[in-house]
Amino acid sequence: MLHWLRGYRRAALPGDIGAGVVVAMMMIPQGMAYALVAGLPPVAGLYASILPPLVYALFGSSMTQSVGPMAIVSLMTAAAIAPLAAPGSALAGVLAAQLALVAGGVLLLCGLLRLGFLASFFSRPVMSGFTVGSSFVIAWGQLKPLLGGTPAHPHVPSALLGLGSLLLLVLARFGLAPLLQRLGLKKGAADVVAKLAPMMVVLLSIVLVAQLDLPALGVAVTGPVPTGLPQLNLATSPAHWNALVQPGLLIGFVVFLISMSAAQSLAQKRGEKLVSNRELVGLGAANVASMVSGGFPVTGSLSRSAVNFAAGANTPLASVISAVLLALALVLPTGWLALLPLPTLAATIIVAVLGMLELATLRTAWDYDRGDALAWLVTCVGVLALGVEAGVIVGVVLSMGTLIWRASRPHIAVLGRIPGTEHFRNVERYAATTCATVLFLRIDANLFFGNVDAVNERIEDELRAHPSTRHLVLVMSAVSSIDTTALFALSELNASLRTRAVKLHFAEVKGPVMDRLRASNLLDQLSGRIFLSTAIASDFLNHPPEKDD
Repeated sequence: MLHWLRGYRRAALPGDIGAGVVVAMMMIPQGMAYALVAGLPPVAGLYASILPPLVYALFGSSMTQSVGPMAIVSLMTAAAIAPLAAPGSALAGVLAAQLALVAGGVLLLCGLLRLGFLASFFSRPVMSGFTVGSSFVIAWGQLKPLLGGTPAHPHVPSALLGLGSLLLLVLARFGLAPLLQRLGLKKGAADVVAKLAPMMVVLLSIVLVAQLDLPALGVAVTGPVPTGLPQLNLATSPAHWNALVQPGLLIGFVVFLISMSAAQSLAQKRGEKLVSNRELVGLGAANVASMVSGGFPVTGSLSRSAVNFAAGANTPLASVISAVLLALALVLPTGWLALLPLPTLAATIIVAVLGMLELATLRTAWDYDRGDALAWLVTCVGVLALGVEAGVIVGVVLSMGTLIWRASRPHIAVLGRIPGTEHFRNVERYAATTCATVLFLRIDANLFFGNVDAVNERIEDELRAHPSTRHLVLVMSAVSSIDTTALFALSELNASLRTRAVKLHFAEVKGPVMDRLRASNLLDQLSGRIFLSTAIASDFLNHPPEKDD
């Protein structure tokens, strides 16, 4: 806890203060907007932005991670509670907090059990497809509040305000930073100022609402925002626990994946190392804190963390300062927030999710591995067609399925000797020489129950293709483990080859594998030998001594 505070230096304070102020200004419109995405009152987004980052600062390992509401997690929250409670109702608030408790509890348990490695089982293409699909769902869901009605029947004043806000935000997102740089502002400062555009647009829209009395024309606003800090919340709905467990588990999983993605990208820039199990604990505690303060599930945000980093954050003190400023914003009069128009908040959400529509991963996967590209497309379409929760499940199944498929189809190469050397290479790639009676096969994978059948099939295929073989040498340089099923398969292969007058040999067996093999009967029953290297095996089998003992 507070590992970063023990070695804190005064030189880091100005950067932390500046970043804290910037992120706080960014969090006001974002937090309120993401609460609406979750089907909750806007103030819930501010509640979820105060206590969670304070708690994460105690336990997390990232120096610049900004924890709070985030679009995808808010959408998943809405999908989970929509069938159970009306949007904006008191029950919806209770269920959203309960979801945060479930997700936080799962993350805490995984952190204590040191299960951080599980994040590796969700591939980047699948995560990208899930993010893009969710972005489309979020943007589509904001069309009605943006226009004040359906696209076919918009409310004109609302549509003018929403589309105008959208235009300003898009221009600011793509053109403000370059313009400020041309005017002499440094790139880092220009980027930070451009990130504050949503707050400026929000303030401008509030002024327009107040001056033109737009609510009288039918423009929807957030309405009264309670003054004061969130009260302690321990309320749950016992009748809904079963309905919230599965979505809570999925949300916890996605929270960890998104947060790790954001934190790792920034940690690499700073030359820092993340501790995945500490991240699990920090995120779990933050979500429990969100429940206690009347919020909803929270996560680390890539865009907000990037702003925090660019604004000069050096330690989690920046997030502490942001949380304190947001708390002060609630303690002070909040009447101005009541005039915030929903069309402007909808525009803020749409522009925010535009940054999540990255297609670079799909392009790279399409050029490099069509299987990964297909996984991206299936996950994205799954989110659009089946919903966010189903999209997560599709993504997990695809990631695990791809892993299992590749592990069950290991690469096996027929080796030959490079003339004049002791090197052996794949005969399909190199001009290597072979011997008719000795067949060298290199297995480029660990041997386990999921691939032994495929390995046996390939060995038999090669033996049929090389009928003169009298010695089969399995080169084990890439094999780091052999499970019990594979051990039995090797024993059966040895017995089968013996009946065909073919000897089975091993070469380049790793030490840990050899230690396990010595504990079995395979080495005693082996018809051939174990060689230190492939070259030694080739020399011995092609020019055996007069007496083979």
